[in-house]
Amino acid sequence: MAPLCFVVIVRGGLIEYRGLMASASKKVIYAALIGNALIAVTKFAASVVTGSSAMLAEGIHSLVDTGNQGLLLYGLHRAKKPPNEKFPFGHGKEVYFWSFVVAILVFALGSGISLYEGVLHILHPEPVKNPLINYVVLAFAFIFEGGAWYFAFKEFSQTKGKFSYMQAVKRGKDPTIFMVLFEDSAAVLGLLVAFFGIWLGQVTGIVYLDGIATFIIGLILGGTAVWLAHETKGLLIGESANQEVVQSIRDMARQLSGVTHVNEVLTMHMGPEFILVNLSVDFRDGLTSEVVEECVATLDVAIKAKHPFVKRVFVEAEARWVNVAQAAKVSGSGMTGRETKVDG
Repeated sequence: MAPLCFVVIVRGGLIEYRGLMASASKKVIYAALIGNALIAVTKFAASVVTGSSAMLAEGIHSLVDTGNQGLLLYGLHRAKKPPNEKFPFGHGKEVYFWSFVVAILVFALGSGISLYEGVLHILHPEPVKNPLINYVVLAFAFIFEGGAWYFAFKEFSQTKGKFSYMQAVKRGKDPTIFMVLFEDSAAVLGLLVAFFGIWLGQVTGIVYLDGIATFIIGLILGGTAVWLAHETKGLLIGESANQEVVQSIRDMARQLSGVTHVNEVLTMHMGPEFILVNLSVDFRDGLTSEVVEECVATLDVAIKAKHPFVKRVFVEAEARWVNVAQAAKVSGSGMTGRETKVDG
């Protein structure tokens, strides 16, 4: 017996978005964690020996980054917890919460302390003792940080697909990879600023240049933190799936033989690999409840087959919606409002 309700799935039209939303490679985070921990100890030791505030700021930066990588790993671990009665959609947003916490820590600790130390050493400058130690430490730190940055950049390049780097960040639903990349980029830039601050202070004899370098490092960290917070805020609040995915789901619902109109497609990322879908559709008049159930089940299977990250699909059977403003314009009535429902 032929099915009463069916939808055509065009496999060639499958939207490939797994790369942008795949779970971050833990190897990237572990590499950054180990590197930053070792570098932080070295920088603090060099700061104590030489008295360089720029080196102190770099040590604080590496220490904060080390803690941040630990928080990202903790978020990934928490996100794997299965759904329960209190959290029926799982714990996927733990990744977004801890990513936002990381951004706050970069701003409050990394940027705040560096700015404070910078102002302090500008107002009360002290000459850097034995700068050779700083140069050696900065050289090793640059090698380690550069290696971690390249590792994160390579991983991000593989996941961005056909999109530009900025588009990939905007579209990405897993913030952990680009957060590590941004932190490593700020770290490399901070090392260059620290080097030039110490070197120029040594060459010119202007002792407060070390404090200025520290202040600039604080500004770099502050800018990075604001950018990271901006990119993770939408995900934490409840960002929709990418437009191509939403349009694909709408098209599939339209193709369903028992559907005459798709009113609305609402999506939300409950985690990097969990999309919640809520559909409002108008079914053809005269369908029995059994046929409507078959249509809903068919659509559910089709959507999940084409978009593996769609985990839950809810379908509401509602009459066709029309825009009230347009209806009022046509009828000449004084009705106001956004939308209403009409039969058929």
